[in-house]
Amino acid sequence: MAKTIMIVDDSLSMRSTIGITLRGAGYEVIEACDGKDALSKLDGRKLHLIISDVNMPNMDGISFLKALKQLAAYRFTPVIMLTTESQDKTIAEGKAAGARAWIVKPFRPAALVDAVAKLVMA
Repeated sequence: MAKTIMIVDDSLSMRSTIGITLRGAGYEVIEACDGKDALSKLDGRKLHLIISDVNMPNMDGISFLKALKQLAAYRFTPVIMLTTESQDKTIAEGKAAGARAWIVKPFRPAALVDAVAKLVMA
């Protein structure tokens, strides 16, 4: 059975690129356009990993991460932040909120699949 990953990014082209990469590696993918949309799609089903952008309208990635970690069913779901943000302060804030990894865009698809595999197996 395929592992399920949620992609949260306001850029349709970025969601498509990540989705193609992950589906090609055998994962099932759920897409959300921002943190608020992502929260609305959390229906109790098992998610093996979430990949989220930081800068999004309606609800940014760090606010989403904080809200996610308040939900018992998703408290231990690993989250990778995939973003253009590379400032130490923002990275520290994300890690404090519960991000397990931080990947700066642009990214190499092989590196993303490798990071995903490590966290999904953990």
